[in-house]
Amino acid sequence: MSWTTENLDLIGQLTLNHVRLAVIPIVVSFVLSIPLGWLANRNRALRAVVITGGSLLFTIPSLPLFVILPLIIPTRVLDETNLVVALSIYGVAIMARSAADALASVPDPTLDASTAIGFSPLARFFRVELPLAGPVLLAGIRVVSVSTIALVSVGVIIGSANLGYLFQNGKQRGILEEVVVGIVVSLLLALFFDLLILGIGRLLMPWREDPRAGRRGDSRSARQPVRRPDEAPALSGSAR
Repeated sequence: MSWTTENLDLIGQLTLNHVRLAVIPIVVSFVLSIPLGWLANRNRALRAVVITGGSLLFTIPSLPLFVILPLIIPTRVLDETNLVVALSIYGVAIMARSAADALASVPDPTLDASTAIGFSPLARFFRVELPLAGPVLLAGIRVVSVSTIALVSVGVIIGSANLGYLFQNGKQRGILEEVVVGIVVSLLLALFFDLLILGIGRLLMPWREDPRAGRRGDSRSARQPVRRPDEAPALSGSAR
């Protein structure tokens, strides 16, 4: 543990920079995937384009993407903005399908009822569709967060200072402890993000039913004896 105690400042600095580089793509991918999911849910042809396009984007290796992006946007290959844009593309590729599936999971009778009581399409989307699609969206953004935190480390190949530096430097110098620290901190960071997003989801969606509560209720009702309607409770001798 000597290397760890001597380099706590370096580990903390790399961790904070890793978080900064991960937060932006996670937020951007969530915001952009909502309209893409809405479009995909409105038209079958657009759904095929969104889902297939997302799958193809996610298959692009990170290094060629770092090289291609400066030809499209005004950045340099070694610019951190290049990394953030690439991670946002990967995040949208994952999240767009989750958003489309989330909005498609809203029951049609619910949508018809909201239209019947006078909701405009915009009000229906924000007050009915988006809240009911929340649990599926939450599951999708949790996957994106874990994937993004893992992919940030790849940015070390373009000079980005993040936890990937510990992997690269530890391997080059033959310091196993440095590599292990990078792996452990990355895992803890992914776990922290997952719990944070889950907590935010519970705050924003307090109506979500705990499936364990339903199972407990079912088990209690199953233990109670079934009584026919014509049966009356037995009276004790004193009551007679």
